[in-house]
Formats: sequence, structure tokens, C-alpha cells
Amino acid sequence: MRILIINGPNLNLLGHREPQWYGNTSFEVFLEELKSRFVQIHLEYFQSNSEGALIDYLHQHGPSADGIVINGGAYAHTSIALADALAAVGRPAVEVHISNVFAREAYRHHSYLATRCIGCIIGLGLEGYALAIEYLLRHQAARSGKVQT
Repeated sequence: MRILIINGPNLNLLGHREPQWYGNTSFEVFLEELKSRFVQIHLEYFQSNSEGALIDYLHQHGPSADGIVINGGAYAHTSIALADALAAVGRPAVEVHISNVFAREAYRHHSYLATRCIGCIIGLGLEGYALAIEYLLRHQAARSGKVQT
């Protein structure tokens, strides 16, 4: 199974940026933990601060992925184009937000990506990525008729 993990703007600063919301761990460190937890899965990671680069990556790699974990960062709240790219590739996706966006500014309460995803995990820190991967595994097993233990 091949899962894309896509992070949007400012998530390259995890571990330094607003630790009260995002913690003290960089995503690169956490990605190594994810890879050791999910050795049976091919995890591919991409991060960009550019909306166009995120869309281009989805167009190029999304159609052949088994699932997508996406944290669009601020683009989740502003980008119809990123939502359209998710819809266009037609792969199951789970939206993740590290912080509880509903405990923050009102403009963060809406996500354009949410309607293009099979689920959203919000406010559970970096562990939300692992939960999204676990859900995509169960989703794939259910679609293929295999029982996951």
C-alpha cells in the first residue's frame, strides 16, 4: 500500500512554530516514527508553502496512491483549487489538523478540503497522522473485502 502524506504552508516549521499549538517535534522526526510504526506501507512525504506545488504534486502522484493524508494548513481554509485537486485525483483522503481549529480563530472553522475527504482528524497533535493512516488501512481492507486484524 502506498500513502501520500502532504503538508501545506508553514508545516516545515514544526518543532519551532507556536509550540503551544503544534508541539516541539519536527515533522521529519515524526515521519521516521511513522515509518517505523507502519513498515508494511510505503509512505511518501511532500511539504510545500506553495499552493501550486501542492496541486502539482497531487496531480502527479495522487492518482497512483492508495490513500492520501493531507494537512493543507491555512490552504484548507482558503483553497478551492486544492480541494478541486483532491477531488480530481479521486483517491481516498483524510484531512489532518494538528491543532484544534475549532478552539482557534473563526476563519479556521471551515475547511474546503473536508468535503473532498472521507474523514477529518482535528486537534490530536501529530498522532492524527497515524490515526489517518490506520483509517486508510481499514478503509482499503473494507473496499477489497479483506478483514483487518
